[in-house]
This record gives sequence, structure tokens and C-alpha cells, in this order.
Amino acid sequence: MLDVAAEVLVVGAGPAGLAAASAASRNAQVTIVDDNPNVGGQIWRTELGKNKSPHAKQLIESFDAGSIAVLNSAAVFGMDARQTLSVNSPDGTFEISWEKLIIATGARERFLPFPGWTLPNVMGAGGLQAMVKGGLKVAGKRVVVAGTGPLLIAVAEYLKRKGAVVAAIAEQAPASKVNRFGLGLVASPSKLKQAIELKAKLLGVRYLTDCWVTSANGDGRLGLVTLTRRGKSWSVDCDFLACGYHLVPNLELAMILGCNIGHGFVTVDELQNTSAENIYCAGEPTGIAGVESAIVEGTIAGLAATGQIDLAEGFFAKRNKARRFGEAINCAFELRDELRSLARDETIVCRCEDVEYGRIKEFDNFREARLQTRCGMGPCQGRVCGAATEFLFGWERPVVRPPIFPVKIGDL
Repeated sequence: MLDVAAEVLVVGAGPAGLAAASAASRNAQVTIVDDNPNVGGQIWRTELGKNKSPHAKQLIESFDAGSIAVLNSAAVFGMDARQTLSVNSPDGTFEISWEKLIIATGARERFLPFPGWTLPNVMGAGGLQAMVKGGLKVAGKRVVVAGTGPLLIAVAEYLKRKGAVVAAIAEQAPASKVNRFGLGLVASPSKLKQAIELKAKLLGVRYLTDCWVTSANGDGRLGLVTLTRRGKSWSVDCDFLACGYHLVPNLELAMILGCNIGHGFVTVDELQNTSAENIYCAGEPTGIAGVESAIVEGTIAGLAATGQIDLAEGFFAKRNKARRFGEAINCAFELRDELRSLARDETIVCRCEDVEYGRIKEFDNFREARLQTRCGMGPCQGRVCGAATEFLFGWERPVVRPPIFPVKIGDL
């Protein structure tokens, strides 16, 4: 593949990236690069064309207009020179030079270790949903959906729609916080309507607050999970466990490009400018606040990157409202302390290198644990265990160095 020159380069084709590309394409030629085979991110993924959202329809029309070039199955793994990114694809490596860059790399699920979490068929909540969207059959299979956040209900409804038997939804947040969050939706009629519709579709499915998974068991693969709620524990037979504890922003690209990070997110100004020249950021890397916030931030970034400042300023109020919703989510579904003590000494924390909890709990930081145990040195480069140890021990996330994704030596 030949090297590419982009006037505006957008990394990430989820809602934030698509919105940024659409807004920027009014004034510039845009290239969008994403490591998935289809655009849409986790939210829209393979169903973008079927999505009835007006946002989705508008974005599809922008792509059809031909002013946006899309590079799929292409992972940005490093920076070759100033304003030039290195990209790996099935056709090999190539470089993309850019005048303005918009980072919209989204987020991933946070996984927390507990006995049995490495068994086959124990997956992330969004991960199982993605696999079903990719063709995995779950019709007639018993599924427990556990963890925290509104994503659990959305995943459970999707799985049920695909024929799965949802045995239970285990939400770790206390009922008082969940109910307070639900009452707050009155201020957002569209979100309230969506929540009511989802709950109606899940009629008959147990939704248990103050409830979390303490272990998963099975002979070679998942057979049952143990749930704990208000001092009582019991086991549930299931074929799949979909378990996710909110989201962790994908900061790796922003970090190697020198963007300032504060409180775990990329620091941006009101126009989504980062601290690095000509680099903007939108969506979950700037704060976990939901799809509407991602879309409006992407829109502002795309407009600002192409000099449409007056139009960008018109979206500030909408962005502020969306961010307040994100703050409400983060407050309502804050992780409880009991989750820090689920792992036993023999429980694996770093799945890539098979590093157990008992081997790393005595260290003071991630660097020491890495040097002594290889924790975080596997293919995922600490993306899973780094977020877990951040919660378990309060450690800072591991230092990021290119390549931020595994690349064949031959390609390098």
C-alpha cells in the first residue's frame, strides 16, 4: 500500500470519529482510519446501515458524498516523524501524513479479576455483544450479564433479541444510586423513553442491584457463576457470562503523540484542542459520557479543525449537557470496594503472561511488578491488567511506548 497524505486525519471510526469526519468534510478532504473491518465502533458496528438514529443516517450520507476516504482494518501503531503516523494493515505497513489530526480512539471495557474469570465463555459484556454481531449464535443459551452501568441493560436486551435466555442482570451499584440515576432521566425525555423501552423488552429478566459475580466455575468451560447480594450467595447455571465494569479510555495514541493527560483522560480545551499542536481529541478519551457526548465532541473537533469556529461554538451548550449526563453515570455506577478483594492469590491478573494476584500484590507500582513478573508485557501491553491494577492497588497505568499494537518484525 502506498503512503497517504491527509488534510484532516481521523483515527477511530466510532460515533465520535464519524461525527468528526462528517463535520470536517464540509471544508476539507478527510481520511478516517480504523482497525476494524467496518466503521461504526462498538455502538453501531455491523448495524450502522440498519440504525434508525438520525445521527447514523446523516453520517452515512456524508460517506456516500465521497468526501471522506475510509481505511479499514488499519491500526495506527506509532509515529514515524512529526505529523506522520505509522499504520499496519493486511497489505503491510504504510505512513499517513496529516495537517490536522483528530483522535477518536474510543474506550475498552474494564475487566476485574475473580476466580474463574479466565474460563472459556467468560467474556466482556460489550465483547460478547460484538461477537454475536459478528455471527456467534446464542439462541437458547443461558447468559448472565454482570458488572456495572447502563451498558448491561443494552447488552442484555440485544442478547435476548438474538434468542439468548438472560438468567440475570447483576448490577454491582446499590439500588439507591441506580434509582437516583433513573429519576434523573426525567430531565432527558429521549433517554427516559429509551430506558423504559429497554426495560419493557426485558420484562421477566431479573435485574439485581447490589449484586456481583464472585466466581465462575466449570470443567474446561463455564458452567455456572456464583453471585453475591446483600450477604447471600448462590450459583446460577449458564453458558456465557458477559461481565464488564464500565469503560477505560484508549489513551495510547494520544500519549505517544505528547498530549497532556489529566485525571486519566486527554486534556482538551473548549474546541477539543489537545496540548499538542494541530491535534484534537473527541469521545471517550476525553471522558466517559455516552454516545451523544461523543457525537457532539466529534462534531466540534471536526468543525474546529477546519476553521469553522462559529459553527463549533454553537454546539458548546449541547456538549455541556451531554457531559453532565456522563458525570451522572460515573457517579451512579462507581465501583464498590468489595470488588477489590475478589481475587485470590492463585487468580490470574495478567492473562497474557499468566501472572497471579499473589505474585504482584506486594509491589508498590506497575513498573516494579512488570520488571519482576512480566505483568503487562504480553500482546495487550497492559491494557487489561493495567486497568485492573489501577483499581485494585491504585497504581498508575503502564508507560506507553510504540508500537502500541503488535506488529510483525518483517512489517517493521
